[in-house]
Amino acid sequence: MRQNAQIELSELLANRGVRVTPRRLEVLAELARERDDVTAQELWHRLRERDSQTGLATVYRTLALFADTGVVDTMSHHGTELCYRLCTDSHHHHLVCSSCHRVVEVEQCGLGTWLDAVTKQHGFVATDHRVEITGLCGACR
Repeated sequence: MRQNAQIELSELLANRGVRVTPRRLEVLAELARERDDVTAQELWHRLRERDSQTGLATVYRTLALFADTGVVDTMSHHGTELCYRLCTDSHHHHLVCSSCHRVVEVEQCGLGTWLDAVTKQHGFVATDHRVEITGLCGACR
């Protein structure tokens, strides 16, 4: 991995309040190589192919920490196992191809007015929202 890329990933973790360790950097660097998303099992297999000694339990714990601190987004389109993706910091939603698992970040969010009305109607206070739209990408159609 390039030195600048490693510094950027270290800063990303530090900015989210996550202590930087070699194993966490290794997991994050492998995740950063993924264009779309990946399960913990898939990520662990990729690390093993790179002769990593990082265990599967460490990968799961690290990804859970990253998800809890907002370093990565989670998606639930892959059966019962979560998928993980390193995304932009800006508010966005996901289009996910159910065939090839391509993920597209969509930054336009027209839900504000609707969300305000629905939460007000039910006496609810929304603190966050995420939308994951599953379908077929242009290449898989």
